Amino acid sequence: MKRPASEVLYAYTLLQQPLAIMDVMQRGSEELAMSNGAVLSPQSNHADNNNDAKKVKLEPRSPAKPSRVVHIRNIPNDVTEAEIVHLGIPFGRVTNVLVLKGKNQAFLEMADEGAAISMVNYFSSGTSAQLRGRNVFVQYSNHVALKTDQSHSNASAAAQAALQAAQALAGQTETQGGPNTVLRVIVEHMVYPVTLDVLFQIFSKVGRVLKIVTFTKNNTFQALIQYPDVVTAQAAKLTLDGQNIYNSCCTLRIEYSKLSSLNVKYNNDKSRDYTNPTLPTGDHNLDAFAMTGGGADFILPSGFSLPGGSASAALGPAALRLSGQQCSSGAVLLVSNLNEEMVTPDALFTLFGVYGDVHRVKILFNKKDTALIQMAEPHQAQLAMTHLDKLKLYGKQLRAMPSKHQGVQMPKEGQPDAGLTKDFINSALHRFKKPGSKNYQNIYPPSSTLHLSNIPPNVTEEEIKNAFTAANFAPQAFKFFPKDRKMALIQLGSVEEAVAALIKMHNYQLSDSSHLRVSFSKSTI
Repeated sequence: MKRPASEVLYAYTLLQQPLAIMDVMQRGSEELAMSNGAVLSPQSNHADNNNDAKKVKLEPRSPAKPSRVVHIRNIPNDVTEAEIVHLGIPFGRVTNVLVLKGKNQAFLEMADEGAAISMVNYFSSGTSAQLRGRNVFVQYSNHVALKTDQSHSNASAAAQAALQAAQALAGQTETQGGPNTVLRVIVEHMVYPVTLDVLFQIFSKVGRVLKIVTFTKNNTFQALIQYPDVVTAQAAKLTLDGQNIYNSCCTLRIEYSKLSSLNVKYNNDKSRDYTNPTLPTGDHNLDAFAMTGGGADFILPSGFSLPGGSASAALGPAALRLSGQQCSSGAVLLVSNLNEEMVTPDALFTLFGVYGDVHRVKILFNKKDTALIQMAEPHQAQLAMTHLDKLKLYGKQLRAMPSKHQGVQMPKEGQPDAGLTKDFINSALHRFKKPGSKNYQNIYPPSSTLHLSNIPPNVTEEEIKNAFTAANFAPQAFKFFPKDRKMALIQLGSVEEAVAALIKMHNYQLSDSSHLRVSFSKSTI
């Protein structure tokens, strides 16, 4: 075939051909690398100098012959050296990398030929190699080694950092034990809810997810995720370990599980076997409904695109930003089925303030069992809705959902309101007004045990219990923190009573200069 005049057009043409044709034309494709300033050491025994290199490049050996240099084609223009390196890490130690972004090509040098053979065989057996959502093609290079000088971009800090990170990761793997198809995922600093479907969205972008099991251990949300093979699991670990699902929180910590396979009995919000959609949910009512022809299928979340950053680099301010978890409706919640005889704007401010900073509360004048609550941020509204929807408050089960309103308006002058609308923007009781507040790390669902803080050293257990008793609550148990007497736990008879106690006792004045701080606890006494 006659080679077109433009090398770039020639490279593009190559990418459009079947693999068999591209293998035959590999010589021209690799010649493009020579124009970029790097020297590719040939397979032959010629002296290592530029003249011989030029001669050899015109007479390449058969493309089918293995080499420890792997040639990767059709790479995205904005790909990083680290991402190229990560393609090779699961198969062995990577010793060099050359990225030709303008030519949409890259070369990866492995420590030994066996690693390169494993990599090419793996991506030739039906498993597509992908970089930033684009399929790339992996084959043997015409050359046995990459030799780069200091003037070439391959000697850049980014390339060297990528190689050093790869060696460090390889060392960690050797220390921790061999990779497995099952990953253990720990979500640290979980400010916003993370569900099984959220994890599926993230981890399925690396490869096909077979099974997921979620659970809580040591008060930390964790998951076990199974892939069909070790290579995909290792790629997921290298790509996602240390990344944040949301800005500055919900950090993924990933390690290999000791389990070689997951035994999933139920398909529900805690566990899922994607290879067996007919498993029961574990809920007898739902399973009976499914047997009668009801909707037994699980609707998987829509896909999303992971940012293009490398695994060794931060994802930036956008983090993973899952589309399914964005509060597109804004920061205002519609809260209904309230006890209109008991609920006040201040009560709603205190309760919803556990999960975010409440800016305004409006109890509807003509429908006093319904309120609009404006949070500082959409994610705080999502968090409050997740934890408080269907919560029993003052004898009634409240309902919380996104509102169509973008903000809560204060009443106009002369408009009847009866104190039902209140602005809390400048309140001193906001828990999260400081960026990165530690309070984000202590957000828990409503529980019968309350966490008390800001207790003066001279206030006794009896004084605190008596304060709760005077407010018509019946403490069941009490315990100061052994190492910090400024904090304590107090247990009430039920979650509903604890919710009412939190509303009543938060900001209770314990002394002339100290006010009690109350939140839900993750522990029991």
